Amino acid sequence: MGKNNILNCTVEKNKEYIIKIENSGHQGEGVGKIDNFTVFVEGALKDETVKIKLIKINKNYGVGKLIEVLSSSESRTEPVCSTYKRCGGCNLQHSTYEAQLSFKTERVRDVIKRIGKLEDVKIHNTIGMENPYNYRNKVQLPVGKNKDGEVVVGFYAPRSHDIINMECCYIQDEVGDKVIKVVKEWIKKFNIETYDEKTNSGIVRHIMIRKGFKTEEVMVVVVTNGNSIPYSEELVSMLKDNIEGIDSIIQNINNKQTNVILGQKCKTLYGKDTITDFIGEFKFNISPLSFFQVNSIQTEVLYNKALEYADLQGDEIVFDAYCGTGTISLFLSQNAKKVYGVEIIPQAIQNAIKNAEENNVTNTEFIVGEAENEIPKLIEKGIKADVVVVDPPRKGCEESLLHSIAKMSPKKIVYVSCDPATLARDLNILQQLGYKTLEIQPVDMFPQTAHVETVVKLEKAKLVNL
Repeated sequence: MGKNNILNCTVEKNKEYIIKIENSGHQGEGVGKIDNFTVFVEGALKDETVKIKLIKINKNYGVGKLIEVLSSSESRTEPVCSTYKRCGGCNLQHSTYEAQLSFKTERVRDVIKRIGKLEDVKIHNTIGMENPYNYRNKVQLPVGKNKDGEVVVGFYAPRSHDIINMECCYIQDEVGDKVIKVVKEWIKKFNIETYDEKTNSGIVRHIMIRKGFKTEEVMVVVVTNGNSIPYSEELVSMLKDNIEGIDSIIQNINNKQTNVILGQKCKTLYGKDTITDFIGEFKFNISPLSFFQVNSIQTEVLYNKALEYADLQGDEIVFDAYCGTGTISLFLSQNAKKVYGVEIIPQAIQNAIKNAEENNVTNTEFIVGEAENEIPKLIEKGIKADVVVVDPPRKGCEESLLHSIAKMSPKKIVYVSCDPATLARDLNILQQLGYKTLEIQPVDMFPQTAHVETVVKLEKAKLVNL
């Protein structure tokens, strides 16, 4: 019982094995083999020998639970966070930061070669942070109670909705820890009901904290399952007395039984409706519902690299597909004749227009719609881009959009990606459409996690003598 014969190898679920970790998976997990059967082990590092318990067996691979590290990698380090092994907030704290950056570079190199089928490409080392902790300018944490009836606030445990209570989170700004402490005290002092997602009852669902890294402004958002908050004045007083720089306290109302964190209705309990922050020289007003990159420091690095790769001389027309709230568009506008931004989410386009007005930028135009539909319409009107920037969601670009871009024949394409695998797929398509990938720059936007962003420079093949 419990045995599977796979590739002539007999493996048994819930049995312990000793294996050598030979590689890393795309989430940073260790990859080893029991004979020829591949096993993924979260928390294990390349070149380690580990004891595991085989907890899952699929047709082509298994999942092992790490029991003991018998031979450690030089890259292994002690996590700074006491709840790291139980919390789902980050997954690479057991690896040195230098090794994290190497892993991300190798991950990009692997998919570019394996999926993208690209050989002659300059892939730079990942740009890291001077301080790879306390970098998040936004955190949203569920509120609830544990089995003993105690108030808990924290991240969900991996693959569950069990809240891991935390006193300190090392990837969010330190003000978040102070806010959570105050909110817990308020809940306990006034017996405020916390939300129970199984029964859709209780009041406080989530706490969101946003901070302007350059302005030091702080916003606290209390997400409620209902229109009113008991003892809201006391909450405001407690936060004002204990949190330096608090400029905005807002109630967000979410009555729906859903995994979506924020509802559409907000009520300002204290201070301003928004806080402000800067990316480079550009100022942004941030509301509870605004999209804003969570790592302000590395966002500036990312966008400056995109601007460098676009190499604008001042007379170019630029298309910014998937423009979001217009942040990259504003950076490009500094050196372009005109920037057209396209985004499917109407609220994001409204924010983009406001952001342009706020910064006195007059050479941008923002359009609501799918990039794959709107860009061909611009071309039909006789508007063609010299440079196209794409910053798609994780699933990458629609192939029809890539064909439309190639048909327009811009001199350069700059691809900003949040997923190396879909990036590699799209670069392969663009190569077939006549565009050569010249440089790839990975940027570490989320230290202590396996996530990596990349900026890619492509040029029309004839410009590089292909």
